[in-house]
Amino acid sequence: YTDTDNEIKAVRNLCEAAGARVALSRHWEHGGDGAVEFADAVIDACEEPNDFRFLYELDTPLEKRIELIAKEVYGADGISFTPEATAKLKRLADDPEMATMGTCMVKTHLSLSHDPKLKGVPKGWTLPISDILTYKGAGFVVPVAGAISLMPGTGSDPAYRRVDVDLETGRVTGVF
Repeated sequence: YTDTDNEIKAVRNLCEAAGARVALSRHWEHGGDGAVEFADAVIDACEEPNDFRFLYELDTPLEKRIELIAKEVYGADGISFTPEATAKLKRLADDPEMATMGTCMVKTHLSLSHDPKLKGVPKGWTLPISDILTYKGAGFVVPVAGAISLMPGTGSDPAYRRVDVDLETGRVTGVF
């Protein structure tokens, strides 16, 4: 942990000046006690009135969901599907369980589009859906935009195997 108190204060002041809620979390250093300020801020934010609404209802047809996400979130003009994705889309449209699953798009993190070379807020583009995956255990339908490498969630030797908690002291080891 290398942030100085002055650096933390400067970031806090800039965020507050911009109207953002600010809470410091040092859970990694102090365990649960280090996250109390952050947890209290989350609770306060959740209790404030807001005008949140979902982009779509779960019973919205999958193709319409994908189109809404592409246009409203990423700024695409439209969507297109590979033959493989079209076949999966048709199969999923007939699956009643699909109406209980959320939609989680997979695309490059380097652009709002599917193309990592399109920087800023690209205009005049179509989001190509190359595949549609389902993760029923997680409750998601996952349209895949463009050509992207899908990495596994954890490696063959995940770091969590080296984390331990001393139940007497509450000290966590193996995190770093």
